[in-house]
Amino acid sequence: MNLLSIENISKSYGIKTLFENVSLGVQEGERIGLIGVNGTGKSTLLKVIAGLVPSDTGTIMKGQDVRIEFLPQNPDFNESDTVLDHIFAADTPVMQLIKQYEETLQQIAAQPDDTKLQEKLAVLNEKMDANGAWDIETNAKTILGKLGITDTIACVSHLSGGQRKRVAMARALINPADLLILDEPTNHIDNETVEWLEGYLSRFKGALLLITHDRYFLDRVVNRIIELDHGRLHTYEGSYSYFLEKKADREEREAASEATRQNILRREIAWLRRGAKARTTKQKARIDRIEKLQDDKPLEAVQTLDIALKTQRLGKKIIELDHISMNFDNRTLIRDLSYIAVPGDRLGIVGPNGSGKSTLLKLITGELMPTEGEIALGTTVRIGYYGQENTEMNESMRMIDYVKEAGHVVHLTDGHTLSAGQMLERFLFPMSMHGTPLGRLSGGEKRRLYLLRVLMGEPNVLLLDEPTNDLDIHTLSILEDYLETFPGVVVTVSHDRYFLDRVVDRLFAFEGSGRIRSYVGNYTDYLAIRKQEEDERTRSAAQAKAAAEPAPKKDKPRRLSYTEQRELETIDDEISRFETRSAELEQEINKTGSDYGLLQQLTEEKQQVDAELEAKVERWSELNTLLEEIEAAKKGN
Repeated sequence: MNLLSIENISKSYGIKTLFENVSLGVQEGERIGLIGVNGTGKSTLLKVIAGLVPSDTGTIMKGQDVRIEFLPQNPDFNESDTVLDHIFAADTPVMQLIKQYEETLQQIAAQPDDTKLQEKLAVLNEKMDANGAWDIETNAKTILGKLGITDTIACVSHLSGGQRKRVAMARALINPADLLILDEPTNHIDNETVEWLEGYLSRFKGALLLITHDRYFLDRVVNRIIELDHGRLHTYEGSYSYFLEKKADREEREAASEATRQNILRREIAWLRRGAKARTTKQKARIDRIEKLQDDKPLEAVQTLDIALKTQRLGKKIIELDHISMNFDNRTLIRDLSYIAVPGDRLGIVGPNGSGKSTLLKLITGELMPTEGEIALGTTVRIGYYGQENTEMNESMRMIDYVKEAGHVVHLTDGHTLSAGQMLERFLFPMSMHGTPLGRLSGGEKRRLYLLRVLMGEPNVLLLDEPTNDLDIHTLSILEDYLETFPGVVVTVSHDRYFLDRVVDRLFAFEGSGRIRSYVGNYTDYLAIRKQEEDERTRSAAQAKAAAEPAPKKDKPRRLSYTEQRELETIDDEISRFETRSAELEQEINKTGSDYGLLQQLTEEKQQVDAELEAKVERWSELNTLLEEIEAAKKGN
């Protein structure tokens, strides 16, 4: 079933054409990844498809009753709204009913003895039953819990940028949709949440259209890649890995075609220079063909970001953390951490949001002081800090002035120097853009410009806090190559699993309550070690259980052991107990209201109870089968 069709749409801003006469169809169940260099118009294309921005030309046809949910890269909010207001803002009757139900639960939590509220809740319960809203409500609570949204009465004006993005994502995922459009959904969420989102979207029944720089995410979620390149769309059926292979084939064909065009053009121009005149129709046609060959130039090749900046010499003493601890708001974020950096270190930092990863970087820069312990930096250390937010950007400042604040001249690794304007061109900002106010740049262009400013300081220690946010895949690949040969120390906080695999060779994992464990290897190695540890724990528990049960003697006829007999006598009661507890937890989950921390706790307990119940039922079946076999053997004798 065709959900959406766009035909010959174009969009320009001033003299810059983002895309021209592009067409696209979205079928039911498709999972499409949109990729391209920052500034080419990917986010604008999604906004046009979602109906938020008008196109200059063309038409967009949407199927009847097709519901679209859109997560923008930088969501807009009504600053007076609460989290709950924003999440359940859809005007569908079911979503408004769930919003009333959640608001009433919050009111009852504040006034538990109010009988009118209790009566209102009873009426809403009946309406929830009648409208089949419980599944949506339970799904909403699960999504909020997974995204770490626990305070739904908080005003969105008090939320950080990352919290706002997660609230906007919750709204997009919770509202039922036939087509889900997501612009950089993996920004501002931690590795575990990315993996959960990956699984959630893989099970999503509707169609999916998304932009993301996470290459593992693309490979595992989408089944079609669309590349926006020089205003045109190129479609590849398959995963991101398939796209890379087929794009290389396409570029090879285009290169061969251009070589052929150049050969023909040289031959035809040589004929023209010999003095050929357009005396005949045939000669006139040949001259026309030469003009067409000259006009039929290929699209400009993708420019390559050039990061060849000089770094300052680094001495033996770099970063030394001596038994540092950090407490914040009565929480221990870091407990007794020691670390001595050596030249060439590539350290990755992973862990849940809010666990203290960014705090560790700020401690190293000196922006924060540790509660306990000492931090010492070498005298030759020059830190380049690339933060999550471009907070220091004055939106009205011109691009060239912003870069000149970091330096008018920069030194390259080959000894040459370049002006600020020349460095902008090396970072894919043409001269025509140098006077552009920062507020008119795309999110990805701002991040690329911010990266240039950091590197212009010629740092020998790079502290990168979520460097992959809003950078396109092409820029990321160049940055990864640069970091591989960077002569200094790199410490990076990232949720991008591919980036971590490419860049780091050691990990600090924040595991809660200030505990930080060190792992040697990249992120994939870290996951393998974690899985091995989990398997060993499971195996040890199974061995301990097996050792506690005496094995039946083989020299006597098979009969139920005492343990098995007792187990058979009590297992019916145990099954009944687990069934009762599972039902109680189901009711408690439906009554949790806005306490999403409690919801997650109850959900996990229910999963454990259901697993135990399933195991008991399976064991009951085994024991009864064994008993039947023993009875049959007795009759046979």
